[in-house]
Amino acid sequence: MFENYSFKIYYNVNNSGRVAEGDNEDFSLEKAFENGRLTVTLQPKVKMQLVHVEISTRYEFKKDACVLVNGYQSWTQTREYKRDEVLRGIRFPVNKIKFGRELAAVFGDYNWKEYTEKPGVFHGYSFAYIRDGKSYSLIGTATEKYGWTIINFDMNKNSISVEKDVEGKTVDGAYPLFDLFLFEGGYDEVFDNYFAAVGVSKCRVDHTCGYTSWYNYFTEINENIILRDLEGLTRADNISIFQIDDGHQTFVGDWETTDLTKFPKGMKFIADNIHEKGYLAGLWLAPFYAQKDSRVAAEHPDWIVRDEKGKPVKGFVGGRMCHTLNFYIKECADYIRGFFNTVLNVWGFDMVKLDFLCAACLTPYGNRTRGEIMTDAVNFLRDCVGDKLILGCGVPLFPAFGKVDFCRIGSDVDIQFKPRFIFTLTNNEVVSTQTSIQNAIFRRCLDGRAFGNDPDVFFMRAVNLKYTEAEKRLVAEVNKTFGRLLFISDNVKDFSDKQLDFLNEIYTRSQKKITHVEYLGNNTVKIFYTENDKDDVWTLNWLTGENTYEK
Repeated sequence: MFENYSFKIYYNVNNSGRVAEGDNEDFSLEKAFENGRLTVTLQPKVKMQLVHVEISTRYEFKKDACVLVNGYQSWTQTREYKRDEVLRGIRFPVNKIKFGRELAAVFGDYNWKEYTEKPGVFHGYSFAYIRDGKSYSLIGTATEKYGWTIINFDMNKNSISVEKDVEGKTVDGAYPLFDLFLFEGGYDEVFDNYFAAVGVSKCRVDHTCGYTSWYNYFTEINENIILRDLEGLTRADNISIFQIDDGHQTFVGDWETTDLTKFPKGMKFIADNIHEKGYLAGLWLAPFYAQKDSRVAAEHPDWIVRDEKGKPVKGFVGGRMCHTLNFYIKECADYIRGFFNTVLNVWGFDMVKLDFLCAACLTPYGNRTRGEIMTDAVNFLRDCVGDKLILGCGVPLFPAFGKVDFCRIGSDVDIQFKPRFIFTLTNNEVVSTQTSIQNAIFRRCLDGRAFGNDPDVFFMRAVNLKYTEAEKRLVAEVNKTFGRLLFISDNVKDFSDKQLDFLNEIYTRSQKKITHVEYLGNNTVKIFYTENDKDDVWTLNWLTGENTYEK
């Protein structure tokens, strides 16, 4: 695929903008292509401020070919596309409103990557493939340490280009630009080869079931609710983890100061109660964010990442304005290590759900690219947590490979199945059951290879929910088939015997073995699988919820 390619680099030397397509007086290139691995290393002769780098090659897309583009982070829409489809960016009219653009850009790649919104033009991150029937051609990076690897397809012009997000990087020594693996074969074959080549450590978690508080109560949790739902969960089989989500803390960032109005006996008391039931205890944190009104933000403004104009880099957690913490500052890193020690070793929690992790790399700083910052951030978190479990969320995926135990691979599900009109006017990371379903299907390659896939929760309850019984079953079946971490947020105490039987059915490990998935277009897939030595086909439309089984 990349036996022949062209190279282009945009850069500055002494504030002078330059463009080159190969070796010159400013740099030389070290290039190699052997056994399906392509490397390109920059060898500067002068100090260079990098702006944009890309390689491109011609590729003849067959008429019915599909391409998989992996979205920027765990919430971003990820699926196969056909040549007549469009990859959309921030929608109108939000893209015309300053605050709307800023809010959407916090969670996506809209500040540095153009969306042409033309049929047949797509881009994704870290890995991608071209599918022709049951044959796959995979492109995947070996690392994101040196900047995001963005894989672009133009099916109309029959071209593939790979660019490196090198914004914010100045170099005066050898700098790896591209390190790509290329594999061809069947689905499992190319992904087995890819993860073996990357050297990701084996996933250490197995099929796991449990509870999270978020999708019923959101931040309105308290001690009584948690203890009540904990007791109710004992009716269910195969439970391993009981996780408390957002709402236990006084402010985002002040993780050691529990809201004692909600939890008067503190979080150790809660963890002890969870352990008494025989479950692992999980707790939600957003470790790189500090709420604007938090104590840590007030006492340590020097820990906050700032943009080129000196303004704090901001983001949002459930409508709360937050600032990004600079974990490269030793005192800030010590603070983060300190609250992890409290949560894990003093309070006794066994797993942390680490959310909004993309906050760490909202902007390049300190002569580091976004990819470098995110890679360092995830490595830092694993060091803080030690051997205890991490559920990653809101994170660009490649840096999390082999570092987190479970990882969200889609957006938050909504408490109504039908897409909300307002969400169609925003971006690719919004709350959406449809995104959750399609990502569970198309990121199945990661489960057990990179980490355990968390497709997000499914529902059984009848209150505070707008799903038909058929829609509940669809989401539950998708999660059971494609997920390794299965959570509900319902109070099982209120379940009828029928609901309880349904829950225990979903919590039983799936016997389906996926042999092939064919994207038909129009939000519809055919899932070919074997179960009990029989071949079956499951056709589903993730937009409408319509689905049928064929024997």
